[in-house]
Amino acid sequence: MVKETILVYARVKPLGRRQEAGIYSIEDDEKSLSTLEIIVPHDLADGVVNNKRESYKFKFQKIFDQEAKQDVVFDSIAKPVAECVLAGYNGTIFAYGQTGSGKTFTITGGAERYSDRGIIPRTLSYIFDQLQKDSSKVYTTHVSYLEIYNECGYDLLDPRHEASRLEDLLKVTIMEDPDQNIHLKNLSLQQATNEEEALNLLFLGDTNRMIAETPMNQASSRSHCIFTIHISSKEPGSATIRRSKLHLVDLAGSERVAKTGVGGHLLTEAKYINLSLHYLEQVIIALAEKNRSHIPYRNSMMTSVLRDSLGGNCMTTMIATLSIDKRNIDESISTCRFAQRVALIKNEAVLNEEIDPRLIIVQLKKEIQELKDELVLVTGKQRTSELSQEELLQLDKLIGTFLKDNDPDSALDVGADMRKIKYCFVHMKELMNHSKISDRKWLSQHTSEEKDTNKEAEELEKMKELLQQRDNEISILYILVNMLKKEKKKAQDALFQLNAASAGIPCAVPSSADDYYLSVGENMSLGCQEAFEVFKRDHADSVTTEDNKQLLKQRFAEAKCLGEKLNEVRNKINNLKGKITQRHIQKAALAVSSPSEELNMLDPVEEKLRMQIEEEKKRYYFCLKLLPSCGR
Repeated sequence: MVKETILVYARVKPLGRRQEAGIYSIEDDEKSLSTLEIIVPHDLADGVVNNKRESYKFKFQKIFDQEAKQDVVFDSIAKPVAECVLAGYNGTIFAYGQTGSGKTFTITGGAERYSDRGIIPRTLSYIFDQLQKDSSKVYTTHVSYLEIYNECGYDLLDPRHEASRLEDLLKVTIMEDPDQNIHLKNLSLQQATNEEEALNLLFLGDTNRMIAETPMNQASSRSHCIFTIHISSKEPGSATIRRSKLHLVDLAGSERVAKTGVGGHLLTEAKYINLSLHYLEQVIIALAEKNRSHIPYRNSMMTSVLRDSLGGNCMTTMIATLSIDKRNIDESISTCRFAQRVALIKNEAVLNEEIDPRLIIVQLKKEIQELKDELVLVTGKQRTSELSQEELLQLDKLIGTFLKDNDPDSALDVGADMRKIKYCFVHMKELMNHSKISDRKWLSQHTSEEKDTNKEAEELEKMKELLQQRDNEISILYILVNMLKKEKKKAQDALFQLNAASAGIPCAVPSSADDYYLSVGENMSLGCQEAFEVFKRDHADSVTTEDNKQLLKQRFAEAKCLGEKLNEVRNKINNLKGKITQRHIQKAALAVSSPSEELNMLDPVEEKLRMQIEEEKKRYYFCLKLLPSCGR
């Protein structure tokens, strides 16, 4: 494990023809860090009393002045990181600065001269030279090129990039596994076997980058780009694989919208660029603080991708590109302050080694075969992976004898064969499970029988209680019936005595009305019987009953007649209303065909129909008044 702070370098961009240089000085010391001092003199327009700071000093690992060449920058910054990557460590080099300060020229280089090559092509050349020289290991290299434009990721090596619109391309998305490792979906990994193939991939990606002309730069990068070199190495015959990666990051430049005066699409791009750089600064500040529990990596896509590079398993180097133009002094000071905060971050780089599972499988198979051969030599028998049928029957007999033996000191001896030992364990486990299942079935059956018996006893008790209740009710009803019969008999006896007394027939009180009539019929002569029939016919109750029957028939006939009259009157009223409705329909149809004022006048036919309805209603109400008197 290598634990060290992020190395921070500074590079000053040469001034243009129309640019006025600011005041700065560089102090180089081979034993210690280099110092950059920027002087900002007081402006007389601000007044006599001016307490603004004039001198700003910043420490860097090394400062490259305006005359520094590309090869010197590579040898000092990128070459040590590339050596660590070849050794199996992760590395990152990223350039930070305002728009037009020389970030893309430092990272990628210029296209006019071969000597203007930047860090990426020089690093590719150095890595492949070292791979060709080292014949002790087998190396494989892959390249990926990610562009983050307006907070969306795109694959610059996608072959559809030129033929399709940006909206139609697949976006690169971030996925995180349970170990918080970042994986990029839809980002292709292209294999490069030599320097030429790697450079072709670099040039292909550079042609697909988002570049636009701004007041600060004629070819301003409008996106963040991350060119990654993946290297895996393995010694022949070894199961250990080393995997490392090198991020070469060209960040888009920060710019002040008020100073550049951009608008429209360029303004939207500038907003996204400044926002992502703001989130990067938040991560840097959080990492520099002590006892900070949460680092906001997920705020932007760029900080999520560079999680290992910032405070993680990586050797990281930063290049602060400065434009010492008098108009850009404030932005240069801001870049230097950001670099000082980055220099406080400590990374812990770990050698990325892992065991190749395919080689482990091959070694284990070889070891198993050797052990089998040794076993054959010791035992003199060739063993197969499965037991024969005879061996299985013999083991079943041994297990049965062992289980039936009540001696606690008895043992089950099957020899030193693991196949037989495993079979005995499995077979005994099956027997135990079978006995447990049988016990459970017997227990559940016994429990269910007890439940059924208890349920039947409860139902029997309920039926007995219900039967006792019904018996009690029947006894009470029987008593009440007897009481009613006695009362009825008393009333009938009194009535028969009264009738006999009125007829002048002395007789004993019969037990019932039938007995009374029978006794009367038996004891009387024919003349008396005829007189008795006349008496029954002429009795007052009989006359009253016949009169009521005749009156009821008369009233029923009258009520029936009134009901028929009511139905007749109701039908006439409904018929008249139908005629009025028919008149309204005819008038409405006539009004649609030939509208005139005469249609609004009163209709004499309709008035006559309404008068008839009123007369019929009077007849109806008169019949309704007569109807209750018929029912009295």
